[in-house]
Amino acid sequence: MHELGLTQEIVEVVTQRAQDRKVRRVILEIGKLSCVLPDAVRFCFELVAEGTVAEGAELEIVQPPGRGKCRKCGAEFDMDAVFARCVCGSSDVDWLSGEELKIKAMEIE
Repeated sequence: MHELGLTQEIVEVVTQRAQDRKVRRVILEIGKLSCVLPDAVRFCFELVAEGTVAEGAELEIVQPPGRGKCRKCGAEFDMDAVFARCVCGSSDVDWLSGEELKIKAMEIE
């Protein structure tokens, strides 16, 4: 469960940026191809944020779809899974997006 370590890093960055001010809301962007489970991050966030300025903060997670480009036919297409196939049937695909894990925004008091 690498989400615990990722969430610890997220809370550390958020608390440093908040500079001792209360964090009300954190918006994360977790791409569908990132292999990070949003529900696990939600669970870990509540635990990791306990006792910090982020305790009780609302966590919003946005999941943009992945985007790929087929090496065989050159088509670009949305990918909801890591092993998606192009409409031509090829699985030889370059990932263009969807692997991101970003702190998109945060609200502080």
